[in-house]
Amino acid sequence: MNQTIYDVLIIGAGPAGLAAALYAGRARLSTLVIEKEKDGGQIVITAEIDNYPGSLEHESGPSLVARMADQAARFGAEKVYDMVVDVHLEGEIKRLVGKKGEYLGRTVIIATGAHPRPIGCPGEKELIGKGVSYCATCDGNFFEDMEIFVVGGGDTAVEEAVYLTKFGRKVTIIHRRDELRAVKSIQEKAMNNPKIHFMWDSVVSRFHGDGLLEAMTVKNVKTGKETLIEADEEDGTFGVFVFVGFIPESQLFVDKLQLRNGYIVTDALMHTGIPGVFAAGDIREKSLRQVITAAADGAIAAMEANAYIEGACPVNQPNP
Repeated sequence: MNQTIYDVLIIGAGPAGLAAALYAGRARLSTLVIEKEKDGGQIVITAEIDNYPGSLEHESGPSLVARMADQAARFGAEKVYDMVVDVHLEGEIKRLVGKKGEYLGRTVIIATGAHPRPIGCPGEKELIGKGVSYCATCDGNFFEDMEIFVVGGGDTAVEEAVYLTKFGRKVTIIHRRDELRAVKSIQEKAMNNPKIHFMWDSVVSRFHGDGLLEAMTVKNVKTGKETLIEADEEDGTFGVFVFVGFIPESQLFVDKLQLRNGYIVTDALMHTGIPGVFAAGDIREKSLRQVITAAADGAIAAMEANAYIEGACPVNQPNP
């Protein structure tokens, strides 16, 4: 039985993967997007997007990614939901092995993204979904009129803290430093919101609860003093939303591609060290991880895949 050999196989349907699918489709390349769970990657847990050019007023991550997916489909990109468990990237025909089947392609664009980094403290794993969350848009409404804590000080943490003020009666940002790392415009939103409070120089060292988050221990990193924060008796629980960075989804590529700190190393044109294999978006080693840079990476990767197929693409090696 003959198996379809696609021009482009794309792993991941986040902004990078969908932009790659759009550009590959417009170039009349047969394209298959393989997504393990749901479209969008990290963008689907973003409540409001106002830094993507042309986004609608009050644009949400899910609404933006839905339009991206529709646009890619209009230009012929196919999609399958499957988890890739092995990759064979050498040679003219690449082979991806999924739980549901195998996929062949002349080129591969890796857009697997990253997933939220946990705090790593005792009790965290046991209480995920029971008070501990990594997605404000998914779980914010569960804490209507309750206390909410946000762990982190970067753009995402502060933006989501502002969003969570729609639900919580009080939102406290816990940050290990004495100032936020978020850009100034985002900081100003938080500083000017009367519902938002701050715990500086602090980290969460333990979560407590039997089936439901009931308390947490917060440690001051300068003094070493620990404080037990308990849920209000009437509420019985509170919400803790963790935004302390991401871990790249690169396990499949260990010993197959050059990685640095878990991220795939590419050149400026998204080339990895293997001809016909490209990486785009948050999985790639880069200085800025935003929707706009992911989409740009995807577009470049697709055009480079097209050039490779046409024999016009030089085989660049990523910088050591």
